[in-house]
Amino acid sequence: MATVSIAAYVYGMVQGVGFRFATQHQATGLGLTGYARNLEDGSVEVVACGEQEKVDQLLAWLKQGGPKHARVDRVLSEPTAPGHYSDFKIKY
Repeated sequence: MATVSIAAYVYGMVQGVGFRFATQHQATGLGLTGYARNLEDGSVEVVACGEQEKVDQLLAWLKQGGPKHARVDRVLSEPTAPGHYSDFKIKY
């Protein structure tokens, strides 16, 4: 199966609520690689690589609001060149 990669930008109350950790847990459970990191504008960038169906599942989870203490207002995503990631990390 072909590997796809997306970059998603998650806006709302997504910093300081365990969002990156929960995203890492979700992505790892789906067998995805990539990373999640906070951006200076208060959003979180998520890069996910893996099977299309699994990437779509992570994107749907992000759009549904992520972890319970987060508030997701919007998610923008775009295809990106697949990176060479060995696992899913939290970037600082």
